[in-house]
Amino acid sequence: MAAADGPGPGGCGCKGVRACLLCEAAPPPQMRENFVYCPVTGFAVGEEQSEYAGWAFLFPGVFLLEDFISPDEERKMVELMDYSTWKPSQSGRRKQDYGPKVNFKKHKLKAGNFTGLPSFSQEIVTRMKEHSVLNGFLPVEQCNLDYGPERGSAIDPHLDDWWLWGERLVSLNLLSATVLSMSRDSEDVLHLFPACLQKTPGSDPPADSQDHQSNDLAPAGGLGNTTKPESVSSPTRLMPSKEATVAIHLPRRSLVVLHGPARYSWKHAVHRNHIRSRRICITFRELSAEFSHGGEQEELGKKLLGMALTFQGTPV
Repeated sequence: MAAADGPGPGGCGCKGVRACLLCEAAPPPQMRENFVYCPVTGFAVGEEQSEYAGWAFLFPGVFLLEDFISPDEERKMVELMDYSTWKPSQSGRRKQDYGPKVNFKKHKLKAGNFTGLPSFSQEIVTRMKEHSVLNGFLPVEQCNLDYGPERGSAIDPHLDDWWLWGERLVSLNLLSATVLSMSRDSEDVLHLFPACLQKTPGSDPPADSQDHQSNDLAPAGGLGNTTKPESVSSPTRLMPSKEATVAIHLPRRSLVVLHGPARYSWKHAVHRNHIRSRRICITFRELSAEFSHGGEQEELGKKLLGMALTFQGTPV
C-alpha cells in the first residue's frame, strides 16, 4: 500500500490525471470490451456486437470461483468493514489498507503501523488453500476497496507491482457483480481462430486457466495467449494485442485469481460503467521471491508475514 491520499479539490482522493464525479469537469468516454472471458474453456471469445464475433484466443492465468462465500458471510464481513473508517482514494474509491508502508518507486519498505490482517479474513485465507491454484498462498497484505456509482468509482488499467508482490493476485468481489477489464499496450499480435474450435461446454478447461503455474515465471514473461489449438495448422486471423480488451465477469461473492500472463502481461481495470451499485473488492497479495525463502530480503519477509498472519490487525 502507499501512503494515505489527501483529499482532492472535490473532497475526494484523486491526484494527478485521475478524477471522479466529485472533481472532474466532464466524464471520460467509457470503453466497451471486444472479447469476453469464458471460465469453462479458458478462452477469450469475441463479443457478438464486435468485429471479432465468432473468433477466440486462449487467455491463460485466470481462476474464477463463484459463490466462494455465503450471503450470510458476506453480510457479516461488510458489517465489520463498515465499523472501521473508509479513507478517500483515487478515482472515486474508498479504501482500507492492512499492510506494510511501501515506496514502490524507491523500493523502500517498513512495517509502519501494520499489525496484521483483520480477524474476519482468517477463515477466508484458510478456505483459499483448498484450491490447487492457491497452494502455499500466504497473504502479507489486504486492501479493501469500496466502489459506488454516485462517486463515479473506477480503477485505471494497471499492472500490480512485482518487486514486493508475488505471482498471484487474489480478489473477492462483494455486494454486486462487476467486470474486470483486461488490456495490453504491447505491439505483439494475437492468433485468433474460429470460436467453434473451443472445447465443448463441460469438458476440462485448459490447465493454465485452473492450475497455478510455478513462481519461476519472469514478470516480463511471454504472452502465453498467442498459442493456438493443435487442431489449427495456421492462424486464421491476426490482431494487434493492444486492440484486444477482455471482459472477465465477476459475479457477486466470487473469487478471482490472476497469475502468469494475466498477472504480468495484461493490465486489469474496473470501469465506471460496470459499477451499478455499491461494490467492495478485497484483494490479497503475497510476497515476491525477493522476500520469500532464499531471497535477498527473506528475513524482512518473514517478519512481515508473521505479523500479517496473526489476524489481529486494524486498518493503517
